[in-house]
Amino acid sequence: MPQIQLPIFPASSTPITSELAFQERDAVVWYFNGHLPVFSHPVTDIASFRFFTSQLIANGNASQSEISRAFGVPLVSVKRACKKLRDEGAAGFFRPPVPRQGHKLTEQRLQEVQSRLDVGMEVPAIGAELGVLPNTIHKAIRAGRLKKSANTHPSQRRKKHTPTRRTRHPIDQRPLGS
Repeated sequence: MPQIQLPIFPASSTPITSELAFQERDAVVWYFNGHLPVFSHPVTDIASFRFFTSQLIANGNASQSEISRAFGVPLVSVKRACKKLRDEGAAGFFRPPVPRQGHKLTEQRLQEVQSRLDVGMEVPAIGAELGVLPNTIHKAIRAGRLKKSANTHPSQRRKKHTPTRRTRHPIDQRPLGS
């Protein structure tokens, strides 16, 4: 006659369902089915956590609300992970995120900004002319998508005044210490 498995879990484990539990030990999270370990991952590995809990839900071993309650994560995060598993499979959890493309600085707009930088216009003037925040242009310069020209327009150059002995104020001409 078949025997029902008792829900016996290791000490200090937290139940997820009547048959599943997890335990954190030495910075590793262990998942148990009864007393048998079925999966583990480092505490800091969020992708593995999302993958395995989504697998539990997809296989019918746990519900979304049980995962949410057991781990104290928002239900919407659990639903988002389940959708990722359905749409992208297991690889979706472990691939790097796709970088977003800016909608203000398109390729054409980058060329316009670069041509203005090349003739020596200042970033705030370019931003005002093209309707782009100067911060956005500075960010593109820091990221290397734009190059700030060393040449500035003659009207926008700041004259650097290096004082000489003749042009200094008489008080400043005194020897030091007097």
